Amino acid sequence: MHRFLLVLVLSLAGCEIYVPPVAGPGVGVPQARTKGLAGGTASAAFGPVARSVEPVAERECRSRTQARNCNFLIRIDPDPKAPANAYQSLDRSGRPVITFTRKMLAELANPDELAFVMSHEAAHHIRGHLARQEQNAISGAIIFAGLATMAGASASDIVDAQDLGAMVGARSYSKDFELEADQLGTIITHQAGFRPSVGVMFFARLPDPGDRFLGSHPANHDRVKIVQQTIHRYNLN
Repeated sequence: MHRFLLVLVLSLAGCEIYVPPVAGPGVGVPQARTKGLAGGTASAAFGPVARSVEPVAERECRSRTQARNCNFLIRIDPDPKAPANAYQSLDRSGRPVITFTRKMLAELANPDELAFVMSHEAAHHIRGHLARQEQNAISGAIIFAGLATMAGASASDIVDAQDLGAMVGARSYSKDFELEADQLGTIITHQAGFRPSVGVMFFARLPDPGDRFLGSHPANHDRVKIVQQTIHRYNLN
């Protein structure tokens, strides 16, 4: 059961910032000429921003955690056909990995937006969200399976209840995790020399998820609000 839940959590949690594909010209983005970031090549802008954000994220990670791998790997997905997305994951050694697809880079308007999204993903690792969401999934699976067992469900129904419980558990606090990452990501963005007040404008172009039941992301206005509150609280630019 644990192995199945881990796969499920990684598919739900990994903090995806997903941009739905746009129909028509521009969907197939050539690998070497991805456009974005104020008209420059995304790949050219990616390196300098990553070199600025990475040491700050690692410093925050070490100061806020104990015995956690803070050696971030920030990379571009080698698959040019991967949909627009940015996400945090762990490699087999437990090293935190932040991945941007090329189509995601094409959606970002400037280095401040790139730095903000990058810092947001780093904040997920610093806050330990993957591990916390995995534990929530395990707890949900146990509770739902227990309820199904007490109700006299069949073995297959208990498995289904277990799966449903894992999904509900994994998403129970995902909106809170996103807002936590936005808050810390705002601080990291500023400390890396970028403007979170500009970076947060990326949300203005994202489809608003609203307040859907079991939705994985909070409403865009809530995310903008937490960034603005953090900027005001810490006197950030």
